[in-house]
Amino acid sequence: MAKPLRGTIDRLMHRRMLRRWSGVARNAANLDLTDLRGLRGMARELRAQIDALLFVAEGRLALPVVGPNPIQKPLHTDWAWRPEFWRGPMQARGMTAVDSRTEYGNELKVFHDCTQSELTLRQVRNIRESDLAPYGLRMDVFRFDGSFLSLVIEIPKEAVNGLSRRHIMRVAAVVEVERPLEIFARLNVKHGPNTEQVVRELPITDDEVIVDFDLAYTKLNEKRVEKMWLDLIFEGAEMNQITLRDVAFTRRPRADL
Repeated sequence: MAKPLRGTIDRLMHRRMLRRWSGVARNAANLDLTDLRGLRGMARELRAQIDALLFVAEGRLALPVVGPNPIQKPLHTDWAWRPEFWRGPMQARGMTAVDSRTEYGNELKVFHDCTQSELTLRQVRNIRESDLAPYGLRMDVFRFDGSFLSLVIEIPKEAVNGLSRRHIMRVAAVVEVERPLEIFARLNVKHGPNTEQVVRELPITDDEVIVDFDLAYTKLNEKRVEKMWLDLIFEGAEMNQITLRDVAFTRRPRADL
């Protein structure tokens, strides 16, 4: 486990490194290209570690500070997960005129068939006492001339390890809308050449919504499960503001009958 930078020697080393990189940045325009290429590689390695630290630090220090992003888990839950967008800060806090197939981070992608996008996405900070996720997603939809709009969340490989038809996948979300609309959640499980799809409508009469996907009613080939993802499909989203304060996944075995 790495020790925090608390001692006098640590602070002196930090100042020396800061002075060195400050000098390199000031003189970058005059450096030999070979030297500059080497320094660029070193800077990228350093930035990767700094970005990793900032992702965790910003997420833990953001409001609400409720431990390591707790997730409400049903009894016998054997896997739980909250996507990165709701866990910590993204490098791009907002996007405008979002095109179809645009990726937002590593796990979120937007799909639509608009001829001219008037869609914006941005990450917002949650500050309510009831919020468990530090961050949320806000989507503003203005004129919409397409026939579909969806957000696709890639679910990590751990979710399909040992997945069987005895499992129930749950999606819990906190949703705010400016105007009433229909939102559907479609769970997709790829097994071999086939993909099982289970669709549920999100009952957004309350802020917090929960939908369960019982895999017992699918034709899932348990020996060939490869990947899983969720589509959030928005019907009639034109001239609306939709905020997803939280999205969390859990998996549990169904009770024996």
